[in-house]
Amino acid sequence: MTPELIQRSISGIIALTVAVTALWFGGIALWGLATAAAIIMMAEWVGLTGGAEYKKLAQYALCIPLALLSPLAAGPSLLVAASFVAVLVLLLIVTRNGWLAAGALYVGLPIMALLWLRAQDNGLLLAFWGLSLVWATDIGAYFAGRSFGGPKIAPSISPNKTWAGLFGGMLGALLLGWGLTIYQDLPFQLAMVSPLFAVLAQVGDFFESWLKRRAGVKDSGTLLPGHGGALDRLDGVVTSLPVAAFFIWYGF
Repeated sequence: MTPELIQRSISGIIALTVAVTALWFGGIALWGLATAAAIIMMAEWVGLTGGAEYKKLAQYALCIPLALLSPLAAGPSLLVAASFVAVLVLLLIVTRNGWLAAGALYVGLPIMALLWLRAQDNGLLLAFWGLSLVWATDIGAYFAGRSFGGPKIAPSISPNKTWAGLFGGMLGALLLGWGLTIYQDLPFQLAMVSPLFAVLAQVGDFFESWLKRRAGVKDSGTLLPGHGGALDRLDGVVTSLPVAAFFIWYGF
């Protein structure tokens, strides 16, 4: 095992342990970790979309809806959703950069979705399902891609992503959903739609890869040694978690 792989494995295990622990406790612990992640993600987003001189402003503005998300304040609600939109409008007016301003929703919605899922009656299971779908997708895609290779999906954006990897990721998500249904009573319909979230996670991966190519950088940041930035690790969560929360909110 190379030193780089060892470093990558250690940082990945530490990050996963912290995330799962915060998810288990929920409440203030999860909100605190999610808030810290959101502030870092916003800084990385500004770096990818230009306007570095507005990084502090974007982070400070985002702190308002993030504070409202606290269990001691409004919590996940329409009020907080509206405040994220208000931050977007503020940033758009001040920076005149639509991409930069959109970060308020790109960062805010998945954070609010995670906290909303965790606040439900069976919130630990639902939040774990939403997050672990992305992990299962990554694992399934990695092994299928390495085993079968084959045609690339979009080589100009992400040269390592193959159709075999996508289908492997969908299979991984489906197996995870079924496992949680059998052993943890996850609703059957959520297990059935789990492959959809594998596709959404891949969309998030491609979108961030496109942003990085547009910005001329390899990684969104340097938060996790061997892994890159927070957006690099959470690109699939950003696109899949809000949809998962919407499905459950809608009563699917």
